[in-house]
Amino acid sequence: MGFALKNQVFLLCVMVLLLAVLCYPQDTFTHSRATYYGSPDCYGTASGACGFREFGRTINDGNVAGVSKLFRNGTGCGTCYQVRCKTPEICADEGVNIVVTDHGEGDRTDFILSPRAYSKLARPNDVSKLFSYGVVEIEYRRISCKYSGYNLMFKVHENSKYPHYLSIVLLYVGGQNDITAIELWQDGWQQWRAMRRAYGAVWDMVNMPRGSTKLRFQVCGNSGITWVQSKNVLPSDWKAGVAYDSFIQLI
Repeated sequence: MGFALKNQVFLLCVMVLLLAVLCYPQDTFTHSRATYYGSPDCYGTASGACGFREFGRTINDGNVAGVSKLFRNGTGCGTCYQVRCKTPEICADEGVNIVVTDHGEGDRTDFILSPRAYSKLARPNDVSKLFSYGVVEIEYRRISCKYSGYNLMFKVHENSKYPHYLSIVLLYVGGQNDITAIELWQDGWQQWRAMRRAYGAVWDMVNMPRGSTKLRFQVCGNSGITWVQSKNVLPSDWKAGVAYDSFIQLI
């Protein structure tokens, strides 16, 4: 019994330390490969695995990507990366800054870019040459997400069923921050209750009672692991498809 308990404590400590390490910013470049997906208007897709819908199609002027291992079971949704290709004769120096909105994997690639994003890897006169490659060698690093004029927002997902099934998706997660947990509070509960990560950036809870609801978010970022409470509540008459401002600015 004592040996098993010690093992459990050890594993818990390892998990906490690993999570803490992952919270620190990653400024170094990593070598990989990237390709692009088809899109009639060159923007992102509204059916991405993160659950962003239209937000995932147009955010960052459509400079978005699906990722493979960087998806991290949905934790990577909404993260930002600088991606630049490594073919000197056609590639732009700065590359492109993208937002992760989907999951996908090509030919040993970490990124499947929207056509708009992929085109920005090249010098202006070499875009057609870049597309003829199909897959290119790249390097990438995580960068801070910056959304001028926007706070962290929680949108009631269109799949929600008022009042008993609540599903939300987080938008405009700024900085180099991951949201690793969401908890809700209602006065009738007298305790914080955890939401379930349904998929991607979508969190849900069944058997929701009526009434306004407080939210708090576990943020894993530059300051380690912290809880941040929304300055705005989810109103008792919440509606599917509506986004609510948390009045939190993550940097």
